[in-house]
Amino acid sequence: MTVQTASTDPPLRHSLGRLAVAAIGLEILLGIGAIAGGLALMAGPHGEIIPLPLSLLAGSPFPDYLVPGAILFTILGLGPLGAAIVAWRRHPAAPFLAFAVGGTLLIWLAVQIATIGYSSDPPLQPVYLGLGVVISLVGVAWMRQTGIPFVRRSSARGQI
Repeated sequence: MTVQTASTDPPLRHSLGRLAVAAIGLEILLGIGAIAGGLALMAGPHGEIIPLPLSLLAGSPFPDYLVPGAILFTILGLGPLGAAIVAWRRHPAAPFLAFAVGGTLLIWLAVQIATIGYSSDPPLQPVYLGLGVVISLVGVAWMRQTGIPFVRRSSARGQI
C-alpha cells in the first residue's frame, strides 16, 4: 500500500502567450537601448559620447544632458526591464504595465520633440515613436485578451 503525500512543488503556471512574449521582448529592447543611451548621456553630458550639441537644449530647463540621461536611464531603461520581469512572472498587472511603458515612451518623445524639435537623421525619433506605438498596442491587445478593462463602467448608463 502506498501513501500519497501533498506535493511541495509549486503549481504549474500557464505558459506565456504570444502577447506576453512580444511585450517582454519589446520592453527588453527598449530598456537596453535606454540604459545604454542614458549612461552615455550621463557619462558625457556635453556631447562627448553621443555627439549632440548643447544648442539643442536651448529653451529647455537643462544646461546639459546629465538630467535627461538620468531620466532616460531610469524611466525608460529600468522601468521597461522591471515591466518585463513582471510579465515574465505572469503578474496580472503586466498587460497594463506594457501599455504604460509604451505610453511613457510616447510622452517622452512628445516632450523631446516639443523641446528640441523633430529629427529623422539619425532616425531615432521615428523608430522609437513606432516602438512606443507598438508596445502600447501590444499592451492594449493583451489587456483585452486578459479582460483587464481600461475604464470600469458603472451600471448606470453614461457614467464612468
